[in-house]
Amino acid sequence: MEKNTIIQIDIEDMSDEGLGIGHALGMAVFVKDSIVGDTVRAKITKVKKNYAYARLEEVLIPSPDRTQAFCPAARACGGCQLQEMSYEAQLRLKQRKVRNNLERIGGFAGLEVLPVIGMDEPYRYRNKAQFPIGVNREGKLIAGFYAGRTHSIIDNHDCGIGIEENRSVLETVLAYMKRNHAAAYDESSHSGTVRHVMTRWGRSTGQLMVVIIAAADCLPAEEDLVRSLKEAAEKDRWTCRLTSVVLNTNKAVTNVILGHKNRVLYGQDYIEDRIGDNLYRISSMSFYQVNPVQTEKLYRTALEYAGLTGRENVWDLYCGTGTISLFLARKAGKVTGVEIVPEAIDNARVNAELNGIRNTEFLVGKAEEILPRLAAEQAETAGSGGKIADVIVVDPPRKGLDRIVTETILSAAPDRIVYVSCDSATLARDLRLFSEGGYRIQKVQPVDMFPHTVHVETVCLLSKLSETKNHISVKVDMDEMDVTAAESKATYQEIQDWVQEKYGFHVTNLNIAQVKQKHGIIERENYNKPKSEDSRQPGCPEEKAKAIEEAMKYFQMI
Repeated sequence: MEKNTIIQIDIEDMSDEGLGIGHALGMAVFVKDSIVGDTVRAKITKVKKNYAYARLEEVLIPSPDRTQAFCPAARACGGCQLQEMSYEAQLRLKQRKVRNNLERIGGFAGLEVLPVIGMDEPYRYRNKAQFPIGVNREGKLIAGFYAGRTHSIIDNHDCGIGIEENRSVLETVLAYMKRNHAAAYDESSHSGTVRHVMTRWGRSTGQLMVVIIAAADCLPAEEDLVRSLKEAAEKDRWTCRLTSVVLNTNKAVTNVILGHKNRVLYGQDYIEDRIGDNLYRISSMSFYQVNPVQTEKLYRTALEYAGLTGRENVWDLYCGTGTISLFLARKAGKVTGVEIVPEAIDNARVNAELNGIRNTEFLVGKAEEILPRLAAEQAETAGSGGKIADVIVVDPPRKGLDRIVTETILSAAPDRIVYVSCDSATLARDLRLFSEGGYRIQKVQPVDMFPHTVHVETVCLLSKLSETKNHISVKVDMDEMDVTAAESKATYQEIQDWVQEKYGFHVTNLNIAQVKQKHGIIERENYNKPKSEDSRQPGCPEEKAKAIEEAMKYFQMI
């Protein structure tokens, strides 16, 4: 296979980045803009040792799940990788993604993953949008989104997952810039003024904040900007209310969008929004989940899994602005939130005060550094008979939990751990450590926080196993047992050769042994037997298990 080779390929799976995956000439090929079930013609763009990348040239036979993208810039933008897949298929794909990671990385074979909690209307859900400002080749001012893996701006004023008012805001700001000769910022020369326009919207309150990010402390004719936005709100009949216009100054040579200095040009320096019964105050720099409808479903699932009765001592690690903490606090005895960002903790304390919640404490610091001290302090308070934490909730960044955090949680020995994850791969890795530390996975519930993208949130409930293990020991003399007729029909090598020829991939002796055990076929030797009885062997992937079963049927073993 070489670059520019044209191939016809069936798309069998999708990568975590949303690329279609097929096989050609013995190699895996990743094809952007294809989906499972497509047959496509593609041009090879890059060849590696064991895989290649290709550009979609034509969809020859569309997948039954293929649909028309609702955004004309979908392929160029790349922000929504799954727009051309039906929403029902997206949810199935995300469920499979979580299950596969739990099986392949965590080794949890046969673990039930509940259907993904989706949206009734998976459009116009984002309450925050950030639009880079620039100029095109003709020198015309443009605004939109960066094309995938580039800083080339795709001119697009109306993102289908953002609010409709964004179009009016952008057109108003661009007209103001042209009228007052406010230049767009140029990343290559570090010249110009306006870098980005950001909007933040309170779904429940209808409040809208417009933030202009500029490489300057002031803008020309600032009063004209404010007046223009007010007029646009009336002329274009915004359904939300312009509450705040803020100038954020960022003079640094950086890809980071926001600077550290804000100045209010109109209204106040925050908007408010509700999730459930709690009111949250949101500034231009506050972290706040971008999908409030699904956020409430996510938090209610975490609250349900926490199983609170009003007496529990709860730790909320990586608590951010305290959004989950305040949900938990209404049902807990006390909630202690830990977060590394000081501004987020300040917001958390304000939000607790705003809602009249008194049973919370928020601490600034790295979880891996602050937890051992917190554990020691609460152990002293709890005494020999008390628990330092009854329930621990974690919502870590994409990299998952630090090993020290995991060890501290295990040392605290809470009755329940609720793990909220934005990356099912690191979730699977961490769950394996908790499983080895004496916890059992009770529930796995994915939530679709970001429809039309490959991302999925997952809530897991883990409960502590009893210290005593009920078991019955049975001694069986294997010499007294006969080899069954089924066992004698095919060797492991014969099954491996059959699968390799039929399906094109290799299965191990352990894979075959696990499938044989599933069908009640007795084994004389447990392949790759673990050293500890409590160790968990990686499960046989579903695809391989089905192939082995077909081989066993061929050899009349089942």
